[in-house]
Amino acid sequence: MRLYIIGGEGQIARSLREAAAALEGDVVFGYGARPMVDLLQPLSIEKAIAAFRPDVVVNPAAYTAVDKAETEPDLAFAVNRDGARVAARVAAEQGVPIIHISTDYVFDGTKEGAYVEGDPVNPRGVYGRSKLEGELAVARANPKHIMLRTSWVYSPFGNNFVRTILRLAEQRDRLRVVDDQVGCPTYAPEIARVIIAIARQVTGARWNSTFTGVTHVAGPDAMSWHSFAQEIVRGAAERSGRSVPVDPIATSDYPTAALRPANSALSTSRLRAAFGIDLPATRVSLSACLDHLLQRNGGSPS
Repeated sequence: MRLYIIGGEGQIARSLREAAAALEGDVVFGYGARPMVDLLQPLSIEKAIAAFRPDVVVNPAAYTAVDKAETEPDLAFAVNRDGARVAARVAAEQGVPIIHISTDYVFDGTKEGAYVEGDPVNPRGVYGRSKLEGELAVARANPKHIMLRTSWVYSPFGNNFVRTILRLAEQRDRLRVVDDQVGCPTYAPEIARVIIAIARQVTGARWNSTFTGVTHVAGPDAMSWHSFAQEIVRGAAERSGRSVPVDPIATSDYPTAALRPANSALSTSRLRAAFGIDLPATRVSLSACLDHLLQRNGGSPS
């Protein structure tokens, strides 16, 4: 199976790269990293995908600076909508499915309980709107589309909440973390595992129209940022890191340029029903992440 991954340095793309090394040739990956492949340069996407001749195109690349997007809407839409449309169109021209990564930020966060795929969307900021329009553009450009919405992605690399909390716990004697926003922490290597498992099911003659549309891929445990931070600090302390108090605060105590959904928990019942896939509990995935970050670095985050 040949997978072409747009982007090379994001958390999901890097997780796919690590997965490729473990698969030892069973899956052949091509990577479209900048400057050779750029979602702002349609011709670069066309040339790269046509040359690789993939069985599935995967697009985890995105403009993800949530607050900065409020002052750079044109750039956010150029990457998250227009670039996504080109990738989907080129995949369609090759006759192959596209797996496109989207976000919980398409929801406004007012629902009680976990969101399902068919719930009304109502993004609160530029980033969420650009990703929603990306979903719509991908769906129009390629009938063989699988939209994977995910939530609160973390990993041993890149900029993410786990690495930030570990760094701050080393520098400060007390942390203050928002406790009135709820989501599902999701480990990027698990997302990579899901992408590969889905790709195996949808290639060539195995494609089925029931695969089409949005599927949520998120950790099974909904929690607040504060609760997640407590789990991170506790896990780090067990691995010889510092244990510091984590105080709960309100969103209003930590103002940001972009509004965040108060609830972005995602139901993954469709992932299980359509593809037969479950994700492990957050404590399991977080433990794997902390092992990667701390035990390999003498108890200090890398």
